[in-house]
Parts: sequence; structure tokens; C-alpha cells
Amino acid sequence: MSAREKPSSFPGGAASCDAGEVALLTIDLGALAGNYRLLAERAAPAECAAVVKADAYGLGLEPVMRRLLAAGCRTFFVATSGEGQRARAISREAAIYVFNGAPPGSWPLLVAQDLRPVLNSLDEIAEWAATAPAAPAALHIDTGMSRLGVAPQEAAAAAELSRGLPLALVMSHFVSSQQPENSRNERQIAEFAAGRAHFPGVAASLANSSGIFLSQRPYLELVRPGYALYGGNPTPGNPNPMRPVVKLEARILALREIEAGETVGYDATWTAARPSRLATLGLGYADGLPWGASLKAGAPPLEALVSGFRCPIVGRVSMDAIVLDLTDAPPSLARRGDFVELLGETTGVDALAERAGTIGYEILTRLGRRYARRYVGG
Repeated sequence: MSAREKPSSFPGGAASCDAGEVALLTIDLGALAGNYRLLAERAAPAECAAVVKADAYGLGLEPVMRRLLAAGCRTFFVATSGEGQRARAISREAAIYVFNGAPPGSWPLLVAQDLRPVLNSLDEIAEWAATAPAAPAALHIDTGMSRLGVAPQEAAAAAELSRGLPLALVMSHFVSSQQPENSRNERQIAEFAAGRAHFPGVAASLANSSGIFLSQRPYLELVRPGYALYGGNPTPGNPNPMRPVVKLEARILALREIEAGETVGYDATWTAARPSRLATLGLGYADGLPWGASLKAGAPPLEALVSGFRCPIVGRVSMDAIVLDLTDAPPSLARRGDFVELLGETTGVDALAERAGTIGYEILTRLGRRYARRYVGG
């Protein structure tokens, strides 16, 4: 059933969209900066860095990083050296760390671009010491993720291998910081404290977005939020302390009426139980809207906001289109060419992810390149 919602106050939007564009992503850089300041104030006096990997979680590395620099951020984390090159082109002074480290043969590029690899194994530490002994780097102690980093029992050996290197940071990564009562958090804090003791005088970092909200305050010298910067909720199950950063709108391509008993979309997974009014929107899974957002029996539907009314998506999510059921909304609200909201203040990234059976991180990082993009608040 449709329900009337308060009109969105999100800045920008479809009013500025060109006539030929069928989907619009608005990115509020002012909200991004506000989120950064909130996290930085919470973690003070620790430094607040920013994780801008995966094209700044899909929102655009260059505009995001420039706005964060203006907000006072001076340390950034990326995943790959290619991302690091893009980040270095934006700022010659910022400290830029590369999570994936220094694969064999990569050291000339890392040194030339003044990128700091996060060294993730004893072999990698030895290779870096042999090839780039004067270049700053970070060292990762694995306290539970079992992906990258030296094991806690290898910390002493890592310290010996890195003796003389200008290590700028020692770090680890939480497994379950989004679950504040999980005992694993306390174990990781203790293991990391023991591991970093082998590196006296070196700054340390453990807290990600959710880690910043843990009662233990594991801020150390540096925190490195990512998801929360972009509006994701770092405290699942509680109200989101972050401002929404993205708004996704799609244009109504067609309106039609169908009779009871007619079906919608591939595999005829939805059948109209009554005469129904439908709207077809011009976006689909090729644009990052997960196929899993398709209506499923017994599950609440994903909804779009049509002039303030919630209207459910019916049938399958297709490659380039989805269908809304407008039957319960006033007939005068929707016209061909109008834009409706799928993501924004009313439906945040976490809510959309829950309906689609995924996580907000995937929603953000898969936002489609076919969208027109508008940056506001820069």
C-alpha cells in the first residue's frame, strides 16, 4: 500500500536533469564533509583518515577526495596502486596508503608516486626492505580477518625485518565491529595491543567506521572510516548517525493500465490481483540495482517514492527497467517523464540493501555508470 511521505529535502535532483537522461544520481558533498567532521570530532584527538577505495565507494574518487581535503582530511586509504595514482594526482601532500601492499615489481611505481604500501607478509616486508628501504610504508598485523597481514605470532619477526624502515603506521582490521557486544572485538583489541608493542613509536590504527562507535574507543593514533562517510549506518540496529550522501532518481518511461490476472516481467512472477496502474522506470541491474531486489513471495517489496507516496516495485528487476505499482497513489501524481526516488532520505542505502538481500557496501560500489551524476554542496 502507498503511504504519504514528507517530501525529500535532499539538495539538487531531477529539476536539473537533461531531457535525455533517464536516471540521476545526486551526490551531496556537503553531507559527506559533515559526516567526516562528525567522525573526526568523535575520534579526536586521533587523526581521522578517509577510505576512498573502489572509486570512493562508487561516488567518484576525485570529487570526493577534493571535498574531504577541504574538510581537513590529510590521510587516505585506497586498495590498489592504480587508485593511488589517481589520488596522488589530486594531492601532492596527502599521505596515501595502499591496502593491497606492494606486489612483486610494483615498488618503482609506489616510490615514484609516493604511495605507502601496507605490507602484508614477512616476504613482502623483506622485499620492500631490499628494494625501497627509504620509502615510508605501513605494516598490517592480522588479528582475525585471515586475509592479509602478518599473524600475531609473526609480529616480532616482522619488527626485526622492518628494522631501519621508515614505518609510518601499524594497523589491523576489525572483524565484527558492527556488533558492539561481540567478544571478538575485545580479543582483537588485546591482540593488536600486543602486536604493536613490537613497534614502539609507530602510529597505530584499528578502528574502521563501526569501530569509531565502540564503547572501548579503540581510536589509537588514527581512525580510517569508509562506509559511514558515504551515509552508511555504522551502528546497525540503531538510528543512523550519518547524513545521507546519495540520492537516486529514475524517470518514468511509460505508464499503463492492466487488468486483474495479467502479469509483469520475466517469468511472470507477479500477477495483478485487481485492475492496476503501472509505471516503467529506466534503470535495472545493469545500473547496479540488484536483481535480488525483485519482488519475492512473502517478502516486503522494494519501494520508490512517487511525489511523496511509497509505491512497490513489482515483477523482476530487468537489465534496463523496473516496474512500479501506482494503483494506490492518486492518479494525478505520476506522468510520463517524471522522476521518482529509489534511494535517498526516505530509503537509505542500508534499507535498500536489506530489501535486495545484500549489504549497503555493494549498493554503493555498484552504482551505475549510466546514471547522470550531479554533485552538490562542493
